[in-house]
Amino acid sequence: MIYIIMGVSGTGKSTLGKSLSEKLGWPLHEGDDFHPQENIEKMARGEPLTDQDRLPWLLQLHEVIQRERCSGADALVVCSALKRHYRQILLSGSRALTPSSGSDQELLPPGFPDVVFLFLHGSYDLIHQRMVARRRHYMRAELLRSQFDVLEPPLDEEKVLPLDISRSITDMVLQVEKHFISCMPPTVVS
Repeated sequence: MIYIIMGVSGTGKSTLGKSLSEKLGWPLHEGDDFHPQENIEKMARGEPLTDQDRLPWLLQLHEVIQRERCSGADALVVCSALKRHYRQILLSGSRALTPSSGSDQELLPPGFPDVVFLFLHGSYDLIHQRMVARRRHYMRAELLRSQFDVLEPPLDEEKVLPLDISRSITDMVLQVEKHFISCMPPTVVS
């Protein structure tokens, strides 16, 4: 199983990822570590990233996801994945960039059975308070509005588990564990 932990900045994606990694013993791929330096500098200046800025980053994360899927390993990937098209790039790589006369939904399947998006969501005010309080992070609180403006919450067909960030990390970890157990094939007793 691959869980992609998504949501706007400040929702606690990295914190949840670290907790899940410790609890489950799975590798954690922190999306921020894959941003090119130019993206980090742009966000530190308070400039929102464009789709063009995000594309190499998303394609690199797609490679990580594919590598983990092909190995049959369980893993966690932290990535904001704000738009449906970004999530399709994460799943299908450059195939998601092919122009089509139809919609994104017609172009690509909604997802893979072994990849689930964990959508961390909450109110703007709560998330803004968290961002103002955190230290040593390049993503400035002033950029939060731009993230909410482009956010396309995932649809059920995208294989999503919504997680309300007003709950504790412990509660969210338990919810993810229950989800993982429910996805496991039943064991056959002979």
